[in-house]
Amino acid sequence: MSKHEQRSEQAGRAAALLLAEAVRRIYPEARLGTGGLVNQGFYYDFDFSGESSVPTSAELAAIQEEMRSVAAESSRRSVMRLSRAEAQRLFDEKGELWKVELLREADKDEDEDEVLLLKRDAYLDLVLEEGMPPNDAESAGLSFRLLSVAGAYWQGDSGNAVLQRIYGVAFESAEELESYLIWQEEAQQRDHRKLGKQLELFMFVDEAPGMPFYLPKGTILRNELERLAREFLQKFGYEEVRTPFIMDRAMWEQSGHFEHYRENMYFSELDNTQVAVKPMNCPGHMLMFKSKRHSYKELPIRYAEFGQVHRYEYSGALNGLFRVRTFCQDDAHLFVRPDQVEEEILRTIELIQSVYELFGFAYSLELSTRPQHSMGSDEQWELAEAGLRGALEAAQAPYAVNAGDGAFYGPKIDFHIKDALGRSHQCGTVQLDFQMPGKFGLSYIDERNEKRTPIVIHRAVYGSIDRFLGILIEHYAGAFPLWLAPVQVRLLPVAGAHEVYALELREKLAAAGIRTEVDGRKEKLGFRMREARLGKIPYVAVVGDKELESGSLQARAYGDDAQHSYAAGAFMEMLTKRIADRSL
Repeated sequence: MSKHEQRSEQAGRAAALLLAEAVRRIYPEARLGTGGLVNQGFYYDFDFSGESSVPTSAELAAIQEEMRSVAAESSRRSVMRLSRAEAQRLFDEKGELWKVELLREADKDEDEDEVLLLKRDAYLDLVLEEGMPPNDAESAGLSFRLLSVAGAYWQGDSGNAVLQRIYGVAFESAEELESYLIWQEEAQQRDHRKLGKQLELFMFVDEAPGMPFYLPKGTILRNELERLAREFLQKFGYEEVRTPFIMDRAMWEQSGHFEHYRENMYFSELDNTQVAVKPMNCPGHMLMFKSKRHSYKELPIRYAEFGQVHRYEYSGALNGLFRVRTFCQDDAHLFVRPDQVEEEILRTIELIQSVYELFGFAYSLELSTRPQHSMGSDEQWELAEAGLRGALEAAQAPYAVNAGDGAFYGPKIDFHIKDALGRSHQCGTVQLDFQMPGKFGLSYIDERNEKRTPIVIHRAVYGSIDRFLGILIEHYAGAFPLWLAPVQVRLLPVAGAHEVYALELREKLAAAGIRTEVDGRKEKLGFRMREARLGKIPYVAVVGDKELESGSLQARAYGDDAQHSYAAGAFMEMLTKRIADRSL
């Protein structure tokens, strides 16, 4: 961790402690939960059941002011080191039930019998985070902003009570805070949920929570992503397959998913047998491979599927296209011999890199190793992790290690792409699996006419097409590259006399594969041009008397204030080339 990151974490911890003390001053009956760090910020949970009301977003400003008062006080906070039993007694006396529960839970996992308490006058808080709490002088220099308040299950468990969580951000300087707030405003403008509605791409309804409905324009985007992926499937020698949505529970037990993943699965009954809606595509591909006899000469066999999967997510975790209950994986499974592992991983890395470059994404790589709950022997895991390391080193690709975050059946290489705002998103993955082929009894006949178990490489490029689309919406702020845009050209006839010419142009452009529409409404031209700009159409072309006579048009690219005159044929040729090149 860099020094800057360490300072950022310290600022967040300090602000969380200030928040807790400020809330207790304004809401004396509130009970303290616990605080912590989140991505780019901090939070603290409170139980306001003893108060007549809970804070609203509008009341966060008053809490902020009280935080500044707490930070500015000259008296220094003191830190006490007490036994867990003594700390429990003190918090119990104060009615701080959540602190008592925290201490009891921590007592089960920690060998250390002492804890740190933060004290100022009658105020008392528990310090469970690593590192000593800052003194008042350090806290006084912080710049912070409270952002929102929302319900949160105690300790993240839906079976527990709901407390109120207040979120905020903290920095060492006012300049850093201002930069963040500008960044946050830009992020809100790019929010894919907002743009998805504005651009008529997708929708969600109460009748199917967490399950996106793709409108015509959004469906075009998805189809373009699939078409791009299929070009690479053909280039890299994949065969596309399709598997059922529902399969017998016994198969999911065989694959290991029931043991490791059942809390996220949907179950039903069919012919008096329990079945599951697939959360992943891999077991179906295993059955396909097993359905016939294979020679070593046939390997590698590469099955690819645009598979719709369903996974249960808590309603509070749902987040537009980023976190849904059903999504499409661009999934593939490569059945390989041991001598083919490194080459196939290298080819897969090349495939993923090639796709990301088309979108202009920078990315980083991460090797995730064996998790606590996993299948297989130490020897198999060591072999699998060594295989991935060897491929990364052969590719001369820098990578970080994420210990313990592999899949339950094998280690993986994850691709983290960076969007236009510098946010990181894990999308592509390459996973090496020695476990599932054995569980399904897969085999091929080697050159000695003996049965061998293949190794399976799981891979995805987009990961979830739905989530990748959400990332693209925010990355481009809804202004998609020409080749991807649902509507590539909008033609605006100046008056009714020019509409026939506009329709003729649309037919010619459509015949060349250019998605074109005509806006011939009886509205002022300026109004229609503004609407096209709000729709983030790549090209808006105006046709009037001059264009009708010369067979031309006046076109303006999105983001360009200048109009340019084109002969109709030259305009079509220019667009066709840009679309074919998938230029940004």
